[in-house]
Amino acid sequence: MREAYSPVPELNLLKEFEDRLGPVFYAEGFELYEFGGDAGLHTWSEDPGFLGRFIPFAKANGSGSDYALWRCDDRAELATLPVVFVGDEGDLYVIARDLRELFRLLALDREPVAEGFLGAGQGEEDTGEHSQGHAEFLTWLDRTFGLGPPEDPDALWEARKEHDDRFRSWAGRFADLGEG
Repeated sequence: MREAYSPVPELNLLKEFEDRLGPVFYAEGFELYEFGGDAGLHTWSEDPGFLGRFIPFAKANGSGSDYALWRCDDRAELATLPVVFVGDEGDLYVIARDLRELFRLLALDREPVAEGFLGAGQGEEDTGEHSQGHAEFLTWLDRTFGLGPPEDPDALWEARKEHDDRFRSWAGRFADLGEG
């Protein structure tokens, strides 16, 4: 039996799916990397009290942004922690309330932006163009968790705001987060 990717069962299931699928994207710009790897958070603050509260796990886009779990408390269920977007253009915010919510957002097959997911819920129609492994991801997401893309991405975006406000208050003690 091979070693698990992470201590997070949901991420282990996603890693198994990704390995079976092969070297194709299933969500725009998303790609798992070494669990707990470097997400460039040290550019925000070198303080161990800041850095020690993040668990990076994936690329968010093709230009250098990442996703990390935010250890907002000491809960044992890591999959229930908020997911933070660590942007390559100076963004740092909670993008999803937990991993399953992130998976639903990934089902949109769009890159994340500071206002949500590019094109999602912003009056843009689905062009029908998706990542090569997108259909397989949707099937996996439904079979594994009984989930699919959110019907109202804006509602999910609004729902995570309370977590983001708490995150910004905490992170603002260590780094300048700008207006947000």
